[in-house]
Amino acid sequence: MSGTHKVEIRETKPFTDQKPGTSGLRKPTKTFKENNYFENFIQSYFDDVQEQKPLQQCTLVVGGDGRNFVKEGVKIIIQMAAANNVHKLIVASNGIMSTPAVSNVIRKYSTDGGIVLTASHNPGGINADYGVKFNISNGGPAPEAITNSIWDKTRQITHFKICSTIDIDISQLHKQQFQIEGSSQPFEVEIIDSVDDYVELMKSIFDFDILKSLLNYEKEHFKIMINALSGVMGPYVTRIFHQELQGKDSVIVKNCQPLEDFGGHHPDPNLTYAHELVEDMEHGDYEFGAAFDGDGDRNMILGKKGFFVTPCDSLAVLAANLNVIPYFRTHGINGYARSMPTSGAVDRVAKKQGKELYETPTGWKFFGNLMDSKKISICGEESFGTGSDHIREKDGMWAVLSWLSVLATVNKSVEHLLNQHWQTYGRNFFTRYDYEEIDGSGPFAMLKRLEGFCMSNELLNKTFPSGTKQYTIQLMDDFNYTDPIDQSYTEKQGIRIIFTDGSRIVFRLSGTGSRGATVRLYVDSYENDPSTYDKDAQEMLQPLVSLALNIAQLKEFTGRDKPTVIT
Repeated sequence: MSGTHKVEIRETKPFTDQKPGTSGLRKPTKTFKENNYFENFIQSYFDDVQEQKPLQQCTLVVGGDGRNFVKEGVKIIIQMAAANNVHKLIVASNGIMSTPAVSNVIRKYSTDGGIVLTASHNPGGINADYGVKFNISNGGPAPEAITNSIWDKTRQITHFKICSTIDIDISQLHKQQFQIEGSSQPFEVEIIDSVDDYVELMKSIFDFDILKSLLNYEKEHFKIMINALSGVMGPYVTRIFHQELQGKDSVIVKNCQPLEDFGGHHPDPNLTYAHELVEDMEHGDYEFGAAFDGDGDRNMILGKKGFFVTPCDSLAVLAANLNVIPYFRTHGINGYARSMPTSGAVDRVAKKQGKELYETPTGWKFFGNLMDSKKISICGEESFGTGSDHIREKDGMWAVLSWLSVLATVNKSVEHLLNQHWQTYGRNFFTRYDYEEIDGSGPFAMLKRLEGFCMSNELLNKTFPSGTKQYTIQLMDDFNYTDPIDQSYTEKQGIRIIFTDGSRIVFRLSGTGSRGATVRLYVDSYENDPSTYDKDAQEMLQPLVSLALNIAQLKEFTGRDKPTVIT
């Protein structure tokens, strides 16, 4: 500790656009770097924490996905935390820490929460996106009551505090203390390697000896392909698969060096943006493939020759096979949960097993209370997110190790496992159409028109022909949710159209974009005829997709005649 660092109070002006979305605040990187935009948001967070607990008693975790401005952002947070009299920060080396790892560190060290610098699956770089999200003491994303309170403060802020003379090397693992002007206690910063803590957690959940045997079978290697899309997961992938599981000969890894612009990739693990993995699987001799998003909480699973496992099916298959994972044999299996747009595949597993199934709005924060109250053990979203109650975030690596644990136990291929699952439960055909970065008011007018149909019941019981099928609307509403634990109420979470045969159409405006509006269309249809199980999902769902586009008049309102991404 050397010298005393002065607290500077700098004047600023509020911004009107700092309301957090589904998972934090996301804007272009340049927006965060200009006019104190970043500092305003961080100061508003500190002001909000101070209302709940004195900051001089708080330990907070800081990490990010390595995108442009993460290192600089971490250093600014350190300087502002010092000036705001925060007791201690636990900071990831070079700012690199996956979102699941942040949740783990918060929980392991019983901290008061944390700051995650990520825009998740959004592209990175100086001309792309940046994001900030806040996690609470259970390790999960801050609930709406907190993010709304922070938003209120962003609109009233007049100044922020900073100790600009603090300079710390965040590349070296160490502890350092600083004396701050007017503070009776030193400010401490601990730089950690979050991979160590995360590997320890994974070893407490899975049987690494079984996984090691799968990847190193004497007669024939179980070859797999992992693509980290140049995001945060690279160090975790190489450590777990090459070192801990000794799979250097059987596990091919790609794009495992975190880059500030993700190497030009759009770090979203879907069939469109993770096309390199899809092509490698289609043309290579790999039994299993996986990709992660920028901050490591999302995952995509592929089988041999690129066989695609929808996130909805992934959740259902893991729920049906949790008993093979040591963690669940020890802790037991409670209920399941899914976001509202996610298909009903896991519902059928829950029903067969006699477990509770909870349907929540989109956003991982809605699962937190259910996990804390031991209502659910596993949950997921159709947006390539799956996780369990081991932390309070979705967890891409957990999902991949879960899949490999199941495959090692059942001794079947991914495709065979899925077909067996459908034979038992039937198949929910599912697709999502994304119409990204739409300018103008069209998407909002479209949703308003659909909301009008919900209120008037004008379309209720009406029958619509589409292709060779006919669909009768049984229910049309704007989804709302009352949390069964704390009774908090959330409304306007997406337009649902449910038909008498159980098929569903859902329309939402995304809360994770940074430019324009993104319209998401979800289509879910259940089949229990085995002769349909091997059919192409897009072919099976085309009548419903056409009906959805006609009911919403999507092309007329948005000007788009095709989606940006189909999953």
